[in-house]
Amino acid sequence: FAWVSVNDGWTPRPSVKNGSGGIVSVAGSRAAVEGASVCQSGSATGWHCGIILQRNASVAYPQGNVFELIRTNVCAEPGDSGGSLVSGEQAQGVASGGSGNCTSGGVTYYQPVNEILTTYGLSLVTTTGNPPQMSTGTCTGFPVTAAGTTNGGQAVYQPKTPYQSAVAGVHYGCLDADDGVDFDLYLEKRVGSAWSTVATSDSLGADEKISYTGPAGSYRYRVVSSSGSGPYTLGYRTP
Repeated sequence: FAWVSVNDGWTPRPSVKNGSGGIVSVAGSRAAVEGASVCQSGSATGWHCGIILQRNASVAYPQGNVFELIRTNVCAEPGDSGGSLVSGEQAQGVASGGSGNCTSGGVTYYQPVNEILTTYGLSLVTTTGNPPQMSTGTCTGFPVTAAGTTNGGQAVYQPKTPYQSAVAGVHYGCLDADDGVDFDLYLEKRVGSAWSTVATSDSLGADEKISYTGPAGSYRYRVVSSSGSGPYTLGYRTP
C-alpha cells in the first residue's frame, strides 16, 4: 500500500462513488466486525456489496504472501485494485486482490485503511471536517507499545527481551517523543552471535517511522537520543 501527496490543485473529498452517479459520504474509519455488510467502489466494475468473511486474513499471491487483510465475498475484477471498501459511512479498506469475477462471484481481499493511516501518520478526510494533513507525533493503533526515557547520546533497547518473528513479513515501528528533541529509531536483527541494523529512521526531530520486510528471526528496536532528553513511546507491529 502507499499514499500520494497532491498539490493545491487537488482537494481530497470525504466520499466515494456509489456506481449510480451518486456518492457515499465517509464519516470515519471505525473497523467493522466479521459478518458486517460492506460495499466496494471499483473503477472497473463499479459498486458491489457483500459481507466481511474474516479479518486478519492471509493470502498467497504469486508475488508473495500478504497478511492482516480483510477477506470478503464482494466481487471484483482486474482494474478494481485500489478501490474503496466502506461499511455504511465508515471507511474499511483498499482493494488488494482476489479470485473470481462479478459474473460467478468470488473472494476479494482488502488492505485495512487504518493500518495505512497508522503506518504513514496520515489523517483520513471525513465529513466531520478533518483537514488532509499529517498527524504530528502520534503512534496509535499498534498492537504493542513500550514507553521509556532516554538522554542525550544514550541508546535504549525495546522490547527488553527481543521478539521472535516466526514468519517472514513486514515490521512496523513508530517512535513518538516530545517536540524539541532529536530521537532516532533503528531496527536490529540477530545474525549469528551479533546484532545487525536492518532498518533506520534518523530524520531531524522527535518522531520516526520504520517499515521493513524481512525473514523470520530475532529482532529488537534501538532508540537513540541524538540530542535532548525526555520520554518516548514506541509502537510496533510484528509479522
